[in-house]
Amino acid sequence: LTVTNKGISLRELAGVILIGFVYDLLVSFFVASPMVIHLVFQNDVIYRKTVFPYFVAAGLIVILVLAFTNIIPRDFSPELHTGFILYLLLRLVIYVILYLRPASSRLSWRKGSLYFSLALIVFGLLLNAVSEWTFWNEFTSRYNFIAVDYLVYTHEVLGNISESYPIFLILAVLAVICASILFSFRKNVEFSVLSPMSVWKRILILVVICGLASIGLLTVRQSLRHFSHDEYANSLAGNGIYEFAVAYQQNELNFTKYYTTISNAEAFKILREDLQAPNVKFVDTDSFSIERDIKFDDPELDLNVVMISVESLSAEYMAYFGNTSNITPSLDSLIPHSLLFTNLYASGNRTVRGLEALALAIPPTPGQSTVKRPENGNLFSLGSVLHKRGYNVQYIYGGDSYFDNMKTFFSGNGYSVVDRKAIPDSLVHYQNIWGVADEDLFDLALKEFDEDAALRHPFFAQVMTVSNHRPYTYPESRIDISPKTKTRYGAVKYTDYAIGRFLKMATKKPWFSKTIFVIVSDHCAGSAGSVELPVTGYHIPMIMYAPGFIEPGRYEQIAAQIDIAPTILGLLRMDYRSKFFGQDLFNMDSTKHKAFIATYQGLGFLQQNNLVIQSPIKKIAQYHPDFITGDATEVAADSVIVKKAISYYQCANWLLQNKKQNAR
Repeated sequence: LTVTNKGISLRELAGVILIGFVYDLLVSFFVASPMVIHLVFQNDVIYRKTVFPYFVAAGLIVILVLAFTNIIPRDFSPELHTGFILYLLLRLVIYVILYLRPASSRLSWRKGSLYFSLALIVFGLLLNAVSEWTFWNEFTSRYNFIAVDYLVYTHEVLGNISESYPIFLILAVLAVICASILFSFRKNVEFSVLSPMSVWKRILILVVICGLASIGLLTVRQSLRHFSHDEYANSLAGNGIYEFAVAYQQNELNFTKYYTTISNAEAFKILREDLQAPNVKFVDTDSFSIERDIKFDDPELDLNVVMISVESLSAEYMAYFGNTSNITPSLDSLIPHSLLFTNLYASGNRTVRGLEALALAIPPTPGQSTVKRPENGNLFSLGSVLHKRGYNVQYIYGGDSYFDNMKTFFSGNGYSVVDRKAIPDSLVHYQNIWGVADEDLFDLALKEFDEDAALRHPFFAQVMTVSNHRPYTYPESRIDISPKTKTRYGAVKYTDYAIGRFLKMATKKPWFSKTIFVIVSDHCAGSAGSVELPVTGYHIPMIMYAPGFIEPGRYEQIAAQIDIAPTILGLLRMDYRSKFFGQDLFNMDSTKHKAFIATYQGLGFLQQNNLVIQSPIKKIAQYHPDFITGDATEVAADSVIVKKAISYYQCANWLLQNKKQNAR
């Protein structure tokens, strides 16, 4: 606790221990249930001739029901679904074999299977403890939606773990600890097999444990752990297994159920007024619509657009924002020739949130990003606008685009998806579990842009980097930080090197002089703090570079990630019909600048020196954030700014739910 957060008081420490005990007790009932069930079925009753045929028939029925229904969701993990069914089938086969064997064979089997079952439970709990520790070290949180995602994308995650940690050493140490625990319980195991209590007593214990688990499930709520203003204390008070179950259950949150709302009429009225600008005209009088025409007096510019979304590039990594480690020399050297946005904030803390904001220009609604939700195609997006204007629209990614549902999302919204499969192995300099090195990604992008230019197609491409990601490995001899160190600073500097190399090569291309380059982070490297939404954990840089078109300088107003798409279209002086929630930063009232920062449940609205946070269940708080430390001081809520915050999120949720954000 001292290492994690020195600010935790003794009262909070007591709350962490007491509330944590309640969660641990509840989870222990569920963890113990499989072992008790195992012991219930370790008896001679089920081997009686009168019972045997009924038991076999019941087992077959259970297996068939699981095989031909979706009681255990296949989408969560097809391998887990199949594995569980095969396990039950194996147990049934073993039961039949033991029925045909003498009683002495059953005793030997019972002892061995009891040791095996105990070993699985003990090793699983130990592995979970290590997993929780590493998860906390990475995200400063108990298990949440990220952990659920990780079980879905097991290939990438297991590869990431094996490349980041001495996994075999960890497993070996856990195996030794597990064996020691089992050895200490050897007399209990022997007694349980040779002198077991009656079947009815075991059934009674099972009923009691299941009853206590049910009561706990009905009475203990996730809100119990939210007893402190310090998010570290709240997180520590939880239980990882319990939090994982909650995260899986609440993959999407019902906005109207869990968040404060106002009438839809009032919400849309506030939103439409805020989206008004000199060059904006709403299409019709539909009060539940934000569809509007954007017009420019100047002629449209025939320019290409390359958006480089950089993995986990916090503003604090750049020299301009105070970093003295020289890990972004290429980006730093670009600043004098570019327009630097100094006060930009990411929508969330995951790549899918950044992709959602950059493509859809919509606030981050609670639960999963739209990128990972079902029915996320045909949405109004930057790609759909440019596609209608004859642009070749692409999403270029160095890994497998099935990850995080990227391929489904982008291909369903007007983008051509180009990923790792488009790169011959012979052209790959380096790759890890996440994909090819960023230099190989940019080589692929150059090839695609050359082909577009040869066909005289204007192009828009979003290029997503991958190298600044654990295990932080990259090719040798590129930068002065060895990849063997596996440090984030090394990965940041390598990605910076790859971007600099790409731009240097791009300057030699005929299409360079007619291209706008937008370099922006998808999210920060970390967003944890002593408050729920520390503004410093969402502060990201953006550079717009287009010699001859964009005048170098600084843009210092607060800006949101969802403002980037309409700002790009504004730079192109493009007339279009918009459904964006974001606004052109160069054509809006200076008093309307705002940003949206969020977790999966906490929804932040940042304007001037005010941060409004909405969270379940129907909680709203207003703060004055400290833009240097990330801390925040709670203040009395201002009804005007609170209603504006509610309006943006409520209307975004309503339009998505009612299919009003479709491109056509």
